[in-house]
Amino acid sequence: MKKYFLFISLFVVGLSSCKKPATFDAAAQAATDDLLIQAYIKQYNIPAVKDPSGLYYQIITPGTGAHPNDGSNVTVGYTCTLTDGTAIDSGSSSYFAPLGLTIQGWRTGLSLIGTGGKILLLVPSALAYGNTAHGAIPANSVLVYNVTLQGFN
Repeated sequence: MKKYFLFISLFVVGLSSCKKPATFDAAAQAATDDLLIQAYIKQYNIPAVKDPSGLYYQIITPGTGAHPNDGSNVTVGYTCTLTDGTAIDSGSSSYFAPLGLTIQGWRTGLSLIGTGGKILLLVPSALAYGNTAHGAIPANSVLVYNVTLQGFN
């Protein structure tokens, strides 16, 4: 009987000592991302514009003609790094169909340029993969994209 009581007591103590997972504070993460992006802009002297969504961008070349929308299939050349310079991904001629299935930072940014346009996107984590890791991308990562819009339909 004492063995059962000891076992049950240890079980209850074990359960009660479990910590509840910390809740995610989106506003605090947005503020952290914004400070990180501003420091990056200052470090590299980038004349970036801040979109109301929180995306920072620099249009390097505006391109020509119409601009893609969420329903467009796009072909791009791109590089993606973290703000510390860690290379994440790249593609010399990558096809995404449709643009509306990509991260919000791309949907917002690529709609600002035409074919042949080049844009630097500084994407806060909420407009990328949020507080979830995605392959080589750690959770809550600000992403730096250099994108050339090669074409769309």
